[in-house]
Amino acid sequence: MLKDLVGAIWRRIPGRLKYWAVRFTQPRFTVTAAAIVSDDAGRVLLLHHRFRPGSGWGIPGGFVEQGEQPEAALRRELREEVALKIKDLELLSTRAFKRAKQIEIVFRCRALGETDQLSFEIKRAAWFYPHELPKELPADQAHLIKLALADGAETHD
Repeated sequence: MLKDLVGAIWRRIPGRLKYWAVRFTQPRFTVTAAAIVSDDAGRVLLLHHRFRPGSGWGIPGGFVEQGEQPEAALRRELREEVALKIKDLELLSTRAFKRAKQIEIVFRCRALGETDQLSFEIKRAAWFYPHELPKELPADQAHLIKLALADGAETHD
């Protein structure tokens, strides 16, 4: 009975007031899209970012802008950061980070062409065989790479 009363009151509250009530009572997260990008030789693309904490090495990706779909965000980030187009894009995993209040949507895909341009935020782009990943690569990203390649993706070791 009390739940029905609360529901009835909630439905009668003006939309703008409901919006602010939800906004102030629910946690907020940033959303990013990232990818395990492989090439025809079975290597994966890693980027050495100027602004990334730790070693700087990591899988490519970036923030999803307001109203943007994650797949479109990933394609945009790859074009902006390393001028790379991709194909065969599929969802691999999603992850939530408490400390950074971030949701990451991880895809796997294949590269179309080469990375011939680097944006200011990227120091270096390099292709690595899965068994030759940089030791400075965060362990969680190395795990994602192994997961992506073990789950039906072709490898040419």
